Amino acid sequence: MESTTLLPTEQQRYQKHLNLPEIGPEGQLRLKNARVLVVGAGGLGCPVLLYLTAAGVGKIGVVDPDVVDMSNLQRQVLYTTDEVGKPKAKIAVSHLMRLNPEIQFNTYTLALDISNARSIIEEYDIVVDCTDNFKVRYLVNDVCVTVGKPFVYGAIHRFEGQVAVLNAPIPAPSSDGTSDDRKNPTVRRGPTYRCLFPEYPNDIEIPNCNDTGVLGVLPGVIGTLQANEVIKLITGIGQPLNEHLLMMDLLSMQQQKIKVKRRTDADELARQGLASGYRPATATSTGPQKMSARDLADRLARGESIFLLDVRERPEYDLCHLEQAVLIPIGMIPNNRKRIPTDRPVVVYCHHGIRSANVANYLYAQEGLTNLYNLEGGIDAWAREIEPEMAVY
Repeated sequence: MESTTLLPTEQQRYQKHLNLPEIGPEGQLRLKNARVLVVGAGGLGCPVLLYLTAAGVGKIGVVDPDVVDMSNLQRQVLYTTDEVGKPKAKIAVSHLMRLNPEIQFNTYTLALDISNARSIIEEYDIVVDCTDNFKVRYLVNDVCVTVGKPFVYGAIHRFEGQVAVLNAPIPAPSSDGTSDDRKNPTVRRGPTYRCLFPEYPNDIEIPNCNDTGVLGVLPGVIGTLQANEVIKLITGIGQPLNEHLLMMDLLSMQQQKIKVKRRTDADELARQGLASGYRPATATSTGPQKMSARDLADRLARGESIFLLDVRERPEYDLCHLEQAVLIPIGMIPNNRKRIPTDRPVVVYCHHGIRSANVANYLYAQEGLTNLYNLEGGIDAWAREIEPEMAVY
């Protein structure tokens, strides 16, 4: 049964929310009646859980089969040294209950899989993807698409992260130009994870956090952005990232948003995914491939006709770039699709290879381009391996 009033203790706890006209008592009640499932209580899950608990989300589910490891403590701020070896989900909830005892928590110390995902996800209004497991990420997408649930995606790698709101209802604009789902009917749903990355990656393409590392504060930043998107979805305020992928680089503090559209076959891809058993794609996939700096240098030296696409920002390009490279910053890619050829290889590059991988996957998923290569390590690898006199940053 939904609550219709805030208790005196809740009015006191959420006073700063109540003072915001955009939220007020109505928005806080929506938070109180909301049900959110957080998949993963690691680096991203910790800030998501902390802020959703503090914000007053009434029912929160926590899914994580792992135990606390000493190496987690550099970024997973819910845990302490004396909790190493204990179940993350249970420990997280014990801390969160002390932060806000008025919240109902459900703890799942199990791995989300094909046998239990649907029954768990159906109990919640919104799912937050805080996992670093591609199989679980595709599973979350496919179940959410099948049962009509929005989910907030977040991912991190080294110094860069990304956030998107996926499969969210897109309400029709009202007469005042707003898109408030509290008042307006849903006319369609936003893009899914498979609209960005349609194919499950092969084993070679899956990055290993243990090998590559990650800046400790990065999941704190990205997870906080995920929590913000959840609050916006629940309360109906602001403009959620429901048709955009937000990318952020903490080294340069640059961020870009790229507009994403829902594929016409998004529902069918989800159904196929659930039936596939989530086997990695083979290395012969027609999707974007990788190219090393040495391989690119050799192919250019042989005179091959290769289109070099630089997706960084103008100041980065002015500092250093590959000869004859064409600059199209990430945010301008959707409006400059016709400038990217289809009759020869296209090598996409950025600083370290993360942003360019996103662009290559985007062009493959949204435009069907199959002639794409991502430059491994970006222009930084080129400078180190091929052109040591090049300026670096």
